[in-house]
Amino acid sequence: MVMTCAVAEAIINGGLEDDFIDAMKKYGKMYPDAGYGARFSSWINSDNRKPYNSFGNGSAMRVSPCAWLMDCGFCARTGMTPSTRKLARLSAEVTYNHPEGIKGAMATTDAIFLCRYYFGGYCGDYEQPINDNPTECKRQIKDYIEQEYGYNLSQTLDEIRPNYRFNETCQETVPQAIIAFLESRDFEDEIRNAISLAAYGISDLIKEKAFSYLDDPLKDVVIRWENRIKAY
Repeated sequence: MVMTCAVAEAIINGGLEDDFIDAMKKYGKMYPDAGYGARFSSWINSDNRKPYNSFGNGSAMRVSPCAWLMDCGFCARTGMTPSTRKLARLSAEVTYNHPEGIKGAMATTDAIFLCRYYFGGYCGDYEQPINDNPTECKRQIKDYIEQEYGYNLSQTLDEIRPNYRFNETCQETVPQAIIAFLESRDFEDEIRNAISLAAYGISDLIKEKAFSYLDDPLKDVVIRWENRIKAY
């Protein structure tokens, strides 16, 4: 949550490389016990502003704000693919500049955007909305991510579970997280996957409870971010 807020603030401040670096170091130092990996913690507390070629899944965990800046209506009218990839790539590569770290962030961003698009009832000029058919929405998202990023999303959770172990890499967690979303029924069924937020929405009760856990600086970022994306 801390680094997600950092990404949001970086975008609010301009979305340039230095904005991401400054925000991550700022909030990382403010919240040093938020469960960062050892190399990321070391980077936060150093004077180094260069990435360290990691493919950890932190790049995907923090990237969600990038998916909310693309106007779904504009995409439907123009047929353009999500333009948020540039921000997603930049948010990742300031630390996780290994190809898999960047890929995981971009795939997560695309998945969130496509949830907003399909479940929001958007479609192109010659298409019909499919938001009344969750199965078809998920099929479209699955096919797109598989084709664009080469992830195998055809395994089931039952097939994955027997041999799955704790893993912190993008390539071993992002596909599994997307599969968990594809098999889910509602937000509470898949509360741990950020990409499910856009598909199901969150009840006001859950939103208010989650917001109550934040301290004032993080609440301030969330409020400023909400005001920012109202324009989209």
